[in-house]
Amino acid sequence: MVLELTKEEKEMLDGKHGKATRKAMEIITTLGEIYGAERLIPVSSVQIAGVSYHNLGEAGLEYLSEMAEDGRARVLTTLNPAGMDLSEWKKHGISEDFAENQQRVIDAFERMGVITTCTCTPYLIGNLPHYGEHIAWAESSAVCFSNSVIGALTNREGGPSALASALTGRTAEYGLHLKENRVAQVKYEVRTELKETDDFGLLGYIIGERTGKTIPYIVGIEHATTEQLKSFSASVATYGGVALFHMEKITPNRTSVPDKTEVITRDDLNGARTELDDEKADIDFISVGCPHASIKEIAAIAEMLDGKQVTDGKTVWITTAKPTKDLAIKMGFYDKIEKAGAFLVADACCAVAPLKGRFTGLMTDSAKACFYARGKNKFKTEIRTVEECIKEAVS
Repeated sequence: MVLELTKEEKEMLDGKHGKATRKAMEIITTLGEIYGAERLIPVSSVQIAGVSYHNLGEAGLEYLSEMAEDGRARVLTTLNPAGMDLSEWKKHGISEDFAENQQRVIDAFERMGVITTCTCTPYLIGNLPHYGEHIAWAESSAVCFSNSVIGALTNREGGPSALASALTGRTAEYGLHLKENRVAQVKYEVRTELKETDDFGLLGYIIGERTGKTIPYIVGIEHATTEQLKSFSASVATYGGVALFHMEKITPNRTSVPDKTEVITRDDLNGARTELDDEKADIDFISVGCPHASIKEIAAIAEMLDGKQVTDGKTVWITTAKPTKDLAIKMGFYDKIEKAGAFLVADACCAVAPLKGRFTGLMTDSAKACFYARGKNKFKTEIRTVEECIKEAVS
């Protein structure tokens, strides 16, 4: 199968639009050839992962700096979380050396015309595609949410391929950009009420573990908020690599219903919680906002913390996007949270910040946060509701 290019795409590949654009087009066409794409397609939106200097290092920064020499974004492009709050990093225990290097990363993206809002929930802060729109996103939870809840079409891009799409406005037409690859393959019947974001995270853990990258069709859930769906998207993507799910009566995509059915009960959710709860976890770090907290969640947390004080020896992070933090400041939520001794942290999250060695035990409402806390930072973990997390913080 031959990948056919338009005149403009050939010009990009020939270097007529600069070195960075040529390199970007080489990445996209190579992926297209590997996956048997017949053509490239325009994208309207990009979200780039691989932003934290903690993950990139000097080699990644060198690559970005090289692309920034003449590369310019052609479409709306935002970033995944960085390793720190870009304006208030000092009070969060981030070293000056790390902060300097992280800022170099952000500066490189800014030179390319990328909007340097660092969030795993771009759909909450203005990078919001519509149903049926082709995009190129990299963050696994955002990919799952956009494919499933919004009904946009994207593969899970890597950092370099997402940047390549930003600089060319193109992606290769394969995988989840094709309707025939978006059909459900296994049905899950949920026979228990799901109440809070932690329950949806536990459900994602179960389905991800059982399903792998197979597309699930989920029945039995009567109602789900945006916050619950972002929690589920993050978990099912983390534990199974799921990039698309169908949830009957809730998500907009249409698909045939698989015959094969698996049942999920409260016992299954309790078992998943047991697996994510470590024995004798000495909780000294409480983190909510993985994926990034919405303004609705921040308002609720501010109310829970109002007039209370975080216990000595415990650190509390509520992580969110910078535009959401700005709104929280305007509404007085920031003052209530910070006065209580907790931190409202923008741009970063507990999964990509340099936290190893700083804490021993994490309590969170996020199954995804448990995965990274254990694997990356060697923390012990407990998964609870947001309310229980805040109670732990002030007890």
